[in-house]
Amino acid sequence: MKDEIGEKICALPYFLYLCFLKMEKDTYPLLSKIETPDDLRRLKEEQLPQLCAELRDDIIHEVAVNPGHLASSLGVVELTVALHYVFKTPDDRIMWDVGHQAYGHKILTGRREAFCTNRKLHGIRPFPSPMESEYDTFTCGHASNSISAAFGMAVAAKLCGSKRHVVAVIGDGAMSGGLAFEGLNNVSSTSNDMLIILNDNNMSIDRSVGGMKQYLAKLNTSETYNKVRYRIAQWLTRKGLLSDNRRHGIIRLTNAVKSAISHQQNVFEGMNIRYFGPIDGHDVLELVKILRQLKKYKGPKMLHLHTIKGKGYKPAEKNAQAWHAPGKFDVDTGERLVSDATGRPPKFQDVFGHTLLELAKANKRIVGVTPAMPSGCSLNIMMKAMPNRTFDVGIAEGHAVTFSAGMAKDGLLPFCNIYSAFAQRAYDNIIHDAAILNLPMVICLDRAGLVGQDGPTHHGAFDIAALRAIPNITIASPMDEHELRHLMYTAQLDGKGTFVIRYPRGHGSCPDWRCPMKEVIVGTGRKLHEGTDVAVLSVGPIGTHVTEAIRQLSSEGSQISVAHYDMRFIKPLDEQLLEEVATHFTHIITIEDGCITGGFGSAVMEWMADHHYPLLIQRLGLPDTFIEHGTVEELHQLVGIDVASIKQTILSL
Repeated sequence: MKDEIGEKICALPYFLYLCFLKMEKDTYPLLSKIETPDDLRRLKEEQLPQLCAELRDDIIHEVAVNPGHLASSLGVVELTVALHYVFKTPDDRIMWDVGHQAYGHKILTGRREAFCTNRKLHGIRPFPSPMESEYDTFTCGHASNSISAAFGMAVAAKLCGSKRHVVAVIGDGAMSGGLAFEGLNNVSSTSNDMLIILNDNNMSIDRSVGGMKQYLAKLNTSETYNKVRYRIAQWLTRKGLLSDNRRHGIIRLTNAVKSAISHQQNVFEGMNIRYFGPIDGHDVLELVKILRQLKKYKGPKMLHLHTIKGKGYKPAEKNAQAWHAPGKFDVDTGERLVSDATGRPPKFQDVFGHTLLELAKANKRIVGVTPAMPSGCSLNIMMKAMPNRTFDVGIAEGHAVTFSAGMAKDGLLPFCNIYSAFAQRAYDNIIHDAAILNLPMVICLDRAGLVGQDGPTHHGAFDIAALRAIPNITIASPMDEHELRHLMYTAQLDGKGTFVIRYPRGHGSCPDWRCPMKEVIVGTGRKLHEGTDVAVLSVGPIGTHVTEAIRQLSSEGSQISVAHYDMRFIKPLDEQLLEEVATHFTHIITIEDGCITGGFGSAVMEWMADHHYPLLIQRLGLPDTFIEHGTVEELHQLVGIDVASIKQTILSL
């Protein structure tokens, strides 16, 4: 038995070994004693500021060596501690929105020793998930879902007779999302006791934009008024006058008093949601006091906090955008340890950004649109040069598409750039507002395919299958940066309608990416390698793996003759190339960095079946499951679309 245990320990990944070392060398006297929030709740209140300092320091040192999201989690350290101190989690529900705020939450809820595995293959998940911990109330990889989900839980608690408290923590610009307002509208009209905490740090990833940002910046509440209202509310509660059937009338009365005192109307209290704040979100003792008071109040409530993204680490406070996910860095100096990129190809997003500016200079109809990700998709390049022709619409993907469609309807040519996984939120808008009218607009899907450590909520797995069934849409995917430029040039030419271009996260394969642009005939692919035994049909940058697999097979002396076709378009398919493949090959492999179900390979099989070609077709792509997190290379190997797997598939045929 001892030998068996020893073998299991030796088999543990190296990062778990490092975690064990960390346990031995712990330097945090309070944090090291907390395994669960029950341990936290045993601390004296006066110990909480020290715990916050230890937790913040632990997050900084962890993320410095194991990159992840830093600034957002630093901004909610005090709130995280206060929530778990006041509420009895996991029975009480804390719904985080967005999930990259939740590193402190993970550390305090039994995952501190394993936190060094965060975002690594088979390690803890990058965002909260109920499949990982009972303390994680809901999936929260995308913004703006907290109020709706928490409202559902609050109603469930009421109908089931539970005394459970439900808290939604919405922040990092997520209040600009339409779903948040849909939730607020419903919360205001249905009996519930939920608490909404607005973490207002004036940021999403880039700085927040729009009217809500301006409103929150100006919103002010009289401190005297709040103190008076607390006392009145407590007195009314003791007298039994704050019951549900009288609550709305009393709230309307206090709202009117508040408006007279502060000389402004509060949009939240206008929706019959009691509003408290804004208060300092970094005063943990004051937070504990207020949360205890709000815990007693019936009806929906909002607590508005002002916080600083990156709080407690000067470099992150000065530039929260750059320190949202900074990669590895030196804690003492603040130096970001960026690997030498000399000679490396640029990122696809940067090629997009520079190419769009180049096209916009020549075509005055072109405008750029992004939902809160100008730096993430490199639209900031055009934004700096042409601020009047670029639009950051906030975390509002559906609006981004419909706004673009409106501009297209009246003569402009929008390039609407959305991360593939986030474009799922705009599916109806793409159909109803763009495709039906066949409007001339370009939807660029950044981060298409497997994105790596951000995991299943961020993989761009479903765009091909979702979009190829829609009429009036062209779907293309470039194999390299040159092809991206050619497709962007083609998309902005007259008569192309709604044109979708999908490309991956990260670096491409062409250091000399600044090529002259030329038109590509829509629905045409290209043959990259001659062969007679097996035909491999690829779409997108995953085709570079096919090129390398063929090269390795040749160098290893394989006698299999492999033809390689870069199809370039998923819709419409190149029927001439498919006819050539169907008449010359009996063994065909399709490969894509997207889901197999309904994807590019399915489109090829459908065409072959419709044209009565009974061929053996092997599809490679993402299986019918949600893919976990890990490096892109690890995940390609996991799902069988890496070079070695492609070689093996060719040999097996």
